[in-house]
Amino acid sequence: MPEGKRLRFTRSPRPWLYALWKFWRPHTVIGTSLSVVGIAAIVVANLKFENLASFEPLVGLVGIAVVACLLGNLYIVGLNQLEDIAIDRINKPHLPLAAGEFSVADGRWIVGLAGLGAMGLAVVGGPWLLATVSLSLLIGTAYSLPPVRLKRFPFWASVCILAVRGTIVNLGLFLHFSDRLNLPLTIPGRIWALTVFILLFSIAIALFKDIPDIEGDRRYGISTLSLRLGQRTVFNLALGILTVCYLGMASAAPWLSGVNRLFLAGSHTLALALLWWMSRRMSRPKQATQPEKTLTYPQFYQFIWKLFFLQYLIFPLACWLA
Repeated sequence: MPEGKRLRFTRSPRPWLYALWKFWRPHTVIGTSLSVVGIAAIVVANLKFENLASFEPLVGLVGIAVVACLLGNLYIVGLNQLEDIAIDRINKPHLPLAAGEFSVADGRWIVGLAGLGAMGLAVVGGPWLLATVSLSLLIGTAYSLPPVRLKRFPFWASVCILAVRGTIVNLGLFLHFSDRLNLPLTIPGRIWALTVFILLFSIAIALFKDIPDIEGDRRYGISTLSLRLGQRTVFNLALGILTVCYLGMASAAPWLSGVNRLFLAGSHTLALALLWWMSRRMSRPKQATQPEKTLTYPQFYQFIWKLFFLQYLIFPLACWLA
């Protein structure tokens, strides 16, 4: 590691904090924050303004849950980077460990403190938050850490991502907020619909995630579908899964209660149209002469995360408009 690049908080706090932001993986920070706030908004939508007393503890409840989940997110993505330094030097050389901005010891301290902080806040938050955070950290550890290191296997890597993002976060946080606000611990159809949507969406994210990283994965023996089937084939597969997501939600909207059905169906139809419009801008060999009109695989992957963010804005709004 080039010692000259290593950052120290005491010497250069602003560059160090920026490196920490990169280490935290900003797109996952935004996704985690929106999912927590979005689920809280869905729960509160049931109350509307009929019981204003229920809003008094809400800020504290959401704050504890957001910070606990963000620290858990830092633990998971940080642990993955600690185990993938050599691979990231090829696939993601801008990350702090790969770039030498953080030492391995720095990374271990950050990851360890984040894990302890997440668990501590989860204990304070209550049993459902503790269960949500604990299961997420356990799966994140199994994903990255030898000897298990499930990320080596495409199927199990996808299962890890969809289990946390799709199931544990949505159901666990819904039960957490319902429990803290003294609401019935019954999961309604709209939450199951959102969970299934995010489950499938998480599979697509897992597939898109590996498409830009084939060089490093090939060199270090990480067997992904992109290596086995080719980037374009996996891209089309992931695009098909997302299409099923949006068509499924638009079709299910008329049968869901507690949502504005017209808004839910219409917004997902528009999101699907945007998805396909962006997919048509993906670069192909014949389009190499018009690079300004095309998207690369990493750019499209970031766009998919923006659609993920959008879901946690659309769905709570549909509940509030009911």
